[in-house]
Amino acid sequence: MDIAALQAFVAVADTGSFSLAGERLFLTQPAVSKRISALESELGVRLFDRLGRRVPLTEAGNTLLPRARRVLAELEDGKRALHNLSGQVAGALTLVTSHHVGLHRLPPVLRTFTARYPQVQLDLRFMASEAACHAVAAGDVELAIVTLPLRPEAPLSLRSVWTDRLLLVVQPGHPLARQRRISPFLLAEYAAILPEYGTYTRELIERLFEPLGVRLRIAFSANYLETIKMMVSVGLGWSLLPRSMLDGQLVALELEGLSPSRELGVVSHSGYTPSNAARALLELLDEERGSSIEPQPWRGY
Repeated sequence: MDIAALQAFVAVADTGSFSLAGERLFLTQPAVSKRISALESELGVRLFDRLGRRVPLTEAGNTLLPRARRVLAELEDGKRALHNLSGQVAGALTLVTSHHVGLHRLPPVLRTFTARYPQVQLDLRFMASEAACHAVAAGDVELAIVTLPLRPEAPLSLRSVWTDRLLLVVQPGHPLARQRRISPFLLAEYAAILPEYGTYTRELIERLFEPLGVRLRIAFSANYLETIKMMVSVGLGWSLLPRSMLDGQLVALELEGLSPSRELGVVSHSGYTPSNAARALLELLDEERGSSIEPQPWRGY
């Protein structure tokens, strides 16, 4: 079975498009179609239904997809293991991070890493922490630096780097801003703005209040913490945000009896050999682990 054809198959399955798969693989759309057709001919089954612009997987395609991912991931693992024999810290390193971690934690780390290892070609991508963990588990990326899941599941390996303290924040004109110490039960009377349902941070917040029997009034949910900060700053509700996001727009209050925090760190695949570049970045992050857990907002290089 041709490896290039498997790569084309996975790319079309991921993007849902022959043209987008071509962009990912730096191929023309006809070249992608040719590889898929050759694979279907070899296997004797149709892998995609061609429904105009939509190309959903057939039952056979869904059966093949996890196995194709596994084959490609094993191949990449073998390449990394052979490359590591040279001892050189060089080559490509695919890294994903969330927008918040990429903005508030990673810049000084990446500055040091790129200066120390100029022969590494860093492929940095941004995605939600949950999607990043799925990408690592599928073998699509080598490392993710994100909010860590509360319940680690195989094949993911987690390494905490920073503890991110979450503070209760409101707009200066909010009724709660007159008090400095807030009962969790009082929060139920005011609108809350929280991360979207299904995110690790939302799960952490729900676990925080659930044992107390506090039912929050969730007025808005948003994907990005920067969006939540904006909504809080214009008086739409209260939220829990990392200390690194505080500025004159927000007032931080003490949440009585609770001290919420989340762990930020590295997610890798426990079954695959890390590249020399990945090992070097992990060592740098181990050094970072001993630094302050409450950094000031990053102002740029």
